[in-house]
Amino acid sequence: MLISLHVKNLALIEETEVFFAPGLNILTGETGAGKSIIIGSVNLALGAKADKDIIRSGAEYALIELMFEIKLQEQLDIIRSYDIPIEEDGIVVLQRKVMPNRSMIKINGETVTAAILKKLAGMLLDIHGQHEHQTLLKAANHREILDSFGYEELNPLKNDLKQIFKEYTAINRELNKEENEESARKREQDLLEFEIREIESLNLVIGEDTLLEKEYQRMSNSGKIREAVVFAHGITGYDKDGSAGAEIGRALKEIMAVAAIDGEVNTLTEQLSDIDALINDFNRSAVDYLSALEFDEQKFIITENRLNQLNHIKNKYQTPIAGIIALKEEKKTRLADLSDYDNYRAKISEKAAVLKREIAEKCRQISAIRKKLSVGFKDNMIKALIDLNFPHIRFEAEISSADENISAEGYDNVIFMIAPNPGEALKPLNQIASGGELSRIMLALKTLKADVLDKGTLIFDEIDAGISGKTAWKVAERLAILGKGNQVICITHLPQIAAMADAHFAIKKEVIKERTTTSISKMTEEEIIYELARLLGTENITDAVLTNAGEMKELASKFKEK
Repeated sequence: MLISLHVKNLALIEETEVFFAPGLNILTGETGAGKSIIIGSVNLALGAKADKDIIRSGAEYALIELMFEIKLQEQLDIIRSYDIPIEEDGIVVLQRKVMPNRSMIKINGETVTAAILKKLAGMLLDIHGQHEHQTLLKAANHREILDSFGYEELNPLKNDLKQIFKEYTAINRELNKEENEESARKREQDLLEFEIREIESLNLVIGEDTLLEKEYQRMSNSGKIREAVVFAHGITGYDKDGSAGAEIGRALKEIMAVAAIDGEVNTLTEQLSDIDALINDFNRSAVDYLSALEFDEQKFIITENRLNQLNHIKNKYQTPIAGIIALKEEKKTRLADLSDYDNYRAKISEKAAVLKREIAEKCRQISAIRKKLSVGFKDNMIKALIDLNFPHIRFEAEISSADENISAEGYDNVIFMIAPNPGEALKPLNQIASGGELSRIMLALKTLKADVLDKGTLIFDEIDAGISGKTAWKVAERLAILGKGNQVICITHLPQIAAMADAHFAIKKEVIKERTTTSISKMTEEEIIYELARLLGTENITDAVLTNAGEMKELASKFKEK
């Protein structure tokens, strides 16, 4: 669940913070008040492209913070897998700071990459923008939408198919090469022979480069090391006045002279003797180390040359020594195949035939699941669409399968077919649906998805586009039902939808100290009635309009009580 949104120095917002509630959260405001900025700030926090112009004039940066409460253990485990700490209360704070030339992303104080942010954002929030329903117009998206409702069953099979199809495609590319490409094969053989000889000539040993690097650093800095050890030996030795060893020896002599007078002094004598012995040991060790530190220029040159060889080969193949050794074996295998090309071609032809059969079987299994899935999907979509004021709707997820359509996704084409009115034939969705109908169809999909996906929060940015009257009330009812099991945040301009709010927030634009500022705040019950009256669209808010707004809110409350 999204607990709060904190925005600072973003466009018209100087600084504002809002705490969301469970259930249905409604955001309303006058046209131009900055509703899009609020949703835009959430998108920015989740990794949307940030233009430096979004930073409020006169500010050095813009800051957006989202605070989530995560309860699902699976989601907590995923977040922790990126080494992000989470307290026992499951609170996750996502922060993005946008500066003119860069932006910085942190989750619970840990800096993360945009790629990590994108993965986690998709898990925490499902945002339906004003134009997202346009994706329904592209039939290519219909298969993906259907598959999302059978994710657990389909995903393992689809992953297997993608891997097999990738291998099959690579083998086919090899088989499709012209057999008369003798010169190309000869060039590849020559290159492989050269690279194998090059790697073998180095007699690579795993870990050798690490050991040589340490030795090289030691020899390169031998002068600096010698200077430090000589200095430490001098000030802790016994040869110079004022050195630690000499002073400790003098102190030991003095304290031993009085030990016979007071037996308790023996403890101090023992302690000082231990210190003297440690200094002696250190000095002997320092002398031994200095003796072994003799700089051997020839050894240094040999070490440097060997390191250069190893670094060159690692840079050439962009892999550590262990990877180069493994790569050499791969090259030997490839060279053997090219040396007996006819036999190699026969082997991969046989392999391609096996993979083709495996692909066909995976496609068959995936298609069977899709067809089974489409039955329940159809029934649930019809029910959801009837609830959204499509009383006579007919809907199908039409699946056609053909071997010539085989891809990494299977061999099915999926097209959503719809007949909104009685007597009409089923037609592809993109041929007949209006903007308002698409919005409601997308809401039906989101509603169904909320039942099968573990989304913490669903955000709808003006889902009410192109609707009014009874249809608007039906959409409001659906959002209220959706809000019973999920947190829903919805920007709207319709009073029917706003009346269903469990928490209602006002977005306002005002001029403060000669600067325009957008803010968001939670409304009281009295303020809600006035806002509903404003949304009803009358020029003057009369007692009759307020009464109408109050009745609408009461009707919404009774519906939610059911």
